Amino acid sequence: MYDFLKRPLWILSHLLVVVAVVAMVAWALQLLQAAADRREFSLMLAGGMVCCAAVGLAAVMVPFRQLQLCDLGAKAAVPFSVTDLAPGLARRPDAAVGWIGQHRPLMQQLLDRLEAHPAITLQLGTLQAPRAVDLVVAADGPHSPTRDALGVGVTHWSYRQSCLTALVQLRGSGADEAWELLRPEGPFAVLPLGDGLVQVVWSAPQGRCRQLESLGDAAFLDALAGALPDRFQPDALRDQPRAFPVALQWAHRLHRGNTVLVGESGHRCHPVGGQGLNLCWRDVAQLHRLALRVSSGRLAVERLPAAYGWRRWPEKELMRPLIRRRRIT
Repeated sequence: MYDFLKRPLWILSHLLVVVAVVAMVAWALQLLQAAADRREFSLMLAGGMVCCAAVGLAAVMVPFRQLQLCDLGAKAAVPFSVTDLAPGLARRPDAAVGWIGQHRPLMQQLLDRLEAHPAITLQLGTLQAPRAVDLVVAADGPHSPTRDALGVGVTHWSYRQSCLTALVQLRGSGADEAWELLRPEGPFAVLPLGDGLVQVVWSAPQGRCRQLESLGDAAFLDALAGALPDRFQPDALRDQPRAFPVALQWAHRLHRGNTVLVGESGHRCHPVGGQGLNLCWRDVAQLHRLALRVSSGRLAVERLPAAYGWRRWPEKELMRPLIRRRRIT
């Protein structure tokens, strides 16, 4: 009798899980489509940088119009191009699957714009004494001192992987073609920056990345050639490879008082698919929409932080289990 009663409950619980997952995926697709329709950001599926539809960033971003998603173990590939975009976007002369930018020029462009804005006080470096301001935007990274000072806790989960990035002169790829290569040791992105220059983002166990980071130029290029399909021919290393650990981390709340957590101060994840930066752009897009409501008198400024936290929390929670299950060991 006990087993007979248990089985329907077991089936019902699993059906509820399936329904919940389907609903979450459908909701995620609606969010992405809505963002594309509003041109708030353009999703880059190949790991690295994503371009927000802001005029000031055009000078430091490089578009790509084709993406090759390849599972090297299964020997299967799925191509994407601008023809896969929504009709309204595909017909635009600047249509692109995504955009790529080098970290330093992108950050400098953003900081210059912030510093020049008369309504923004930019504070970099050590945490400074609070001032009488309407809103504090804490965008100070995954080790945010502002978040810690507010007493907002975080949950951290290590992938036991690192990502190694390097600029490489490479033959064998189209000028506007990006690649996401799924390898047994982790994802591998090849991101075009123009004139045969690419950014490689190599995910691997931490020890392997440390070993690659210590190699000389010739030895690194040999290791890179061995990791890539035969069609790719690395010719020269243009900067020093750098490795950094990757982890999943999320803050337990995204606001406190008049402070909001934006970007990696609120969430951090594996860079595969550009998903981390996409979340950051969407933080900024939501903050911008709420600021417009404040400026038009439709929202009191003291209510903005709570409104931001409530609106960003569901998507952050949605991405967390999906990203965690993509772990590669």
